[in-house]
Amino acid sequence: MATRWGICSAGRISHDFSVALRTLTPEDHEVTLAVAARNLQHAEEFAKKHNIPRSYGSYDDLAKDPDIDVIYVGTIHPYHLSTGKLFIKSKKHVLIEKPLAMNSREVQELITAARDNTVFLMEAVWTRFFPASLEMRRLLHQGEVGDVQMVRAELGHRYSHVPRVTERKLGGGAVLTLGVYCLQLIFMVFNGERPESIQATGQFIDTGVDGTTVLVLKFAGNRLAICTFSITMMLTSDVVIIGTKGTIKVPQPMWCPTTLEVNGKEMQFPLPEPGMPLNNINSTGLRYEAEEVRHCLLKGLKESPEMPWSHSSLIAEVVDEARRQLGVTYDQDNIQ
Repeated sequence: MATRWGICSAGRISHDFSVALRTLTPEDHEVTLAVAARNLQHAEEFAKKHNIPRSYGSYDDLAKDPDIDVIYVGTIHPYHLSTGKLFIKSKKHVLIEKPLAMNSREVQELITAARDNTVFLMEAVWTRFFPASLEMRRLLHQGEVGDVQMVRAELGHRYSHVPRVTERKLGGGAVLTLGVYCLQLIFMVFNGERPESIQATGQFIDTGVDGTTVLVLKFAGNRLAICTFSITMMLTSDVVIIGTKGTIKVPQPMWCPTTLEVNGKEMQFPLPEPGMPLNNINSTGLRYEAEEVRHCLLKGLKESPEMPWSHSSLIAEVVDEARRQLGVTYDQDNIQ
């Protein structure tokens, strides 16, 4: 039976996710049964564009739809906790965009709710499920580059014109908005190991959030990870994994990779073509996280072994500590 999807939010990323779903076989994914937005007109326009049979003007109505198996939450992250808990308490499985929540306390609330309601929950870290990422994990596991000594990851673009990235009230800031991309890769390489120390430094922009942050993580055995995130400048947006026997490089765009360079040898992993224009580069790659959700549901799993709750928790804790050192705070940090 096909997995029946609902879409929460009719924004740009939800558009790309819906387009990506249509690159999968309809026998496996019913694309898509319903969409909800806070404005009914927006939901209806989205539904018409994507040939979706049901549209709702409230998230509550989507939560009550008895025919939905799993809901993709594409809202901005200050709303992830409330919308996620709404669907979870309605016994819906959820795939929630990254970052999973505003801080580690909210992440734990979502995990606890999913556990209490016995539903599937996954942070939508799409990068982990790209064929290039799967090959990277395989190569690391078989020791292609030996023991990993250092990971360097960078991600930076000029986002001064994008309020959700720059405004404090909308959860803006480099480390919260972009940090998950680099950190998820580091913890994938180091198998979810907790760093021994975290050092963060950066610069602020006039909205009160960090514009650029440099983060150094030190792991046992003198292994290092160095990350730079920026919403004010263009960076190389690539990754280098350095081992005792060689290197793996993930060229730009590291957040949606289609190329690996392993000890100087290039490997290509092309993506399916979209059925309509996309808002973001390589967005048909969103199909792979949708496939992971379906595979987990078929196995009766409540969390993905490839993107487990422990990794989402660790990422949030590291981001919290980095923000503490930088002095970046959000209103959600003050809720007890």
